[in-house]
Amino acid sequence: MNKLMSAAMAASLAMTALGTGFIPLAQAEQVKVPVMSQGDRESIKLPDTGQTRETVRKRFGDPARTSGPVGDPPISQWHYDDFVVYFEYNHVIHTVARHSR
Repeated sequence: MNKLMSAAMAASLAMTALGTGFIPLAQAEQVKVPVMSQGDRESIKLPDTGQTRETVRKRFGDPARTSGPVGDPPISQWHYDDFVVYFEYNHVIHTVARHSR
């Protein structure tokens, strides 16, 4: 029984030391990057807000896939390898670059 109590006390002391900083712990820094600052939007050509579907198709070709329209006003998406284009009716309202793979 004494060995069991000694082991429990040793474990308790170790946990206390960890919690109070007596034993050095690894630390990591968290870097927060705003969503609009992620990726290198300058190195990839993207459709501009206000462009028509026809202009986007002429400049970038057919999308790999499409989805929508959904909602009111109708929002649809054109998915390309490097970005997704969001349309409201017939005009670009936003383009989002994909993360590098």
